[in-house]
Amino acid sequence: MSLIENIKFNEKGLIPAIIADDADGRVLTLCYMNKDAVEKTVETGLVHVFRRSQNRLMIKGESSGHTQSVKGISIDCEGNSILFNVDQKVAACHAGYRSCYYRTYNPGTASLEVTEERVFDPESVYKKK
Repeated sequence: MSLIENIKFNEKGLIPAIIADDADGRVLTLCYMNKDAVEKTVETGLVHVFRRSQNRLMIKGESSGHTQSVKGISIDCEGNSILFNVDQKVAACHAGYRSCYYRTYNPGTASLEVTEERVFDPESVYKKK
C-alpha cells in the first residue's frame, strides 16, 4: 500500500504536514500539502507544499533557498496528518528564525516572548524585485 493510500486528505484535498528537524526533533513549521505536494516530496526528497494563499504548489524554501531535505516520513494513527523529519538548510521561518515557533507564551506577563535568535535578515532574502 502506498503512502498516498494511507493519507486522509480533508474536504479541500489537503493534509497538515508537520516539519521537524531530524537532528534534534524540534518542530520547525506546519504547512499543508495536497496530493501533488506529497508525491513531489517523495519523488524529489525535498519538501513541497501547497500554498493556500497563492493556490499553488511550491518547494519549501524556493524563494529563500532554505530548502528541507527529507530524512523520514511518518503519518499519524488515523492518517490525517503527516510528519516529515528534515535536514533544514538555514531556517524554516520566513521571519528569519530557524523555527516558526520562535515565540513562547509567558503566562506571568500574559505575553509572547521571542525565545530564539534570528538567523537571517528576511528583508535581504525576500527583497521585492
